[in-house]
Amino acid sequence: MATPKPKAKTVDKLKSSILNPALTSTYECHFNPPSDVRSWIYSRSILKLGNGYSPGTLGEKLTLSCRDAALPGTSLATHTLDNDFTGVTERHAYRRQYNPTASFTFYVDKEYDLIYFFENWIAFIVNESGLSEAEKENYSYRVNFPNEYKTDIFIRKFERDYEGRNLEYKFLNAYPISIDQMDVSYDASELLLCRVNFNFSRYVLRSKNN
Repeated sequence: MATPKPKAKTVDKLKSSILNPALTSTYECHFNPPSDVRSWIYSRSILKLGNGYSPGTLGEKLTLSCRDAALPGTSLATHTLDNDFTGVTERHAYRRQYNPTASFTFYVDKEYDLIYFFENWIAFIVNESGLSEAEKENYSYRVNFPNEYKTDIFIRKFERDYEGRNLEYKFLNAYPISIDQMDVSYDASELLLCRVNFNFSRYVLRSKNN
């Protein structure tokens, strides 16, 4: 197939194609903790924030506090074939692969709600019955079933005018797998950030018009 011949480009054509770039700072992340996790945390009177995404709720606070995230990557696993054609190495795809984790960084406020929340989500996963039990020398635990702590989380990418087509990434069967260490020191004060890494089985990309 022949390549197309070069053609003159007008300024209007350039503006409509390459001079209207997407920006990295316009996005939202939405987290939907499983009902069992929410009930367990609220039963322990750890948080006073309500559920859902209305003002003053945990969902809204998670969304507004998410400092950065990463749109996910993917790749194809391939088989190598050397003997079908002399001197030719072929690679045929057989599986789609996903990044092992999705990472999110949050601003921490003076109530430490986000740290308490994610620490206790992980505590729920390993079924920690309480602090007094966890402090015992012979402490042991049995993790909860996956369907009790997995959920779907979302990253939605849009532009400053809130118009046009959006990108929405839906991560299926997600749950926090780790919390990165948070350094504190007597040096110049900085904002305290909490980075949480999620495992997930796969993601799907959905196109949204607003």
